[in-house]
Amino acid sequence: MEEFEVLDVMECLRLLDGALVGRVVFTDKTLPSVQPVNFVLDGDAVIIRTAVGSDLARAVRDAVVAFEVDDIDLEQWRGWSVNAIGRAEVVTDPYEIDHLAALPLPIGTGRGERQFVRIPMTLLSGQRLVRQPADVAYD
Repeated sequence: MEEFEVLDVMECLRLLDGALVGRVVFTDKTLPSVQPVNFVLDGDAVIIRTAVGSDLARAVRDAVVAFEVDDIDLEQWRGWSVNAIGRAEVVTDPYEIDHLAALPLPIGTGRGERQFVRIPMTLLSGQRLVRQPADVAYD
């Protein structure tokens, strides 16, 4: 029996929709970087609200990035991971900004002037842990 089950797109979207925090993987000053972010889904895109001029907004503008969310319970040996890849874009259209401002973004979006970053999910994949490997023992 396999340790992991491949998830279909609909299950990946369902799991993403129920999560509050994910990680954006991007290149910053030619080095790999990962930053946890609050997010919300809008159709087939991940939406992040960040400070205008932030390092994150600058680094991801028009860049191909990865976005990852997971939920792992090692005591029960259950969990899942969903990964998306897409070209990030800073939203500038006033009508889109109004639409995104009405979305229920999670807490922690900070103070000051904000902007939205959209990551259309060009590639979406996921897997679920379905059994404990035989060579792992937990007390």
